[in-house]
Amino acid sequence: MTIAEGFLASFDPEMRNTRRMLERVPDDALEYKPHPKSMTLGRLAGHIAEMIEWGCTTVEVDEMDLQPAGAPPYVEYMPANREVMLEYFDRSVAKTREAVARTSDDAMHRNWTLLSGGDHLFTMPRIAVLQTMVLSHTIHHRAQLGVYLRLNDVPIPGMYGPSADER
Repeated sequence: MTIAEGFLASFDPEMRNTRRMLERVPDDALEYKPHPKSMTLGRLAGHIAEMIEWGCTTVEVDEMDLQPAGAPPYVEYMPANREVMLEYFDRSVAKTREAVARTSDDAMHRNWTLLSGGDHLFTMPRIAVLQTMVLSHTIHHRAQLGVYLRLNDVPIPGMYGPSADER
């Protein structure tokens, strides 16, 4: 099994679970925030969707600068509604899955760097970036989204078995 195949064996079911959670995002609660320091529900859902596309970036380039000199900074994704966000998420999953599937083991071992305004934030092997900054980071924010949904009385889908709402 290649490194890409091993990663995709985890990626695929997590993306199915993530989509099930995103399907529950109510359009009328996109501006909801559980705390002043929190993201809005819409921004959190958008962040989850955009992180998946980062997987494609991770395997296609060796570094990314969030605020490159002389170029526009990275723009955070804020969906207009659930339908648009799900379409973006689905395209991101397909693009990332395809990009990862064609990535060699050698390329997975090569370092990838994140910069901001030219300042070094981190360098890790590409597979570690995919595992932590894409997959684990998505799961982390998916759990946060579950709390936001619960606070809005939206039934939560089970991720690794039935949820309290599905029993």
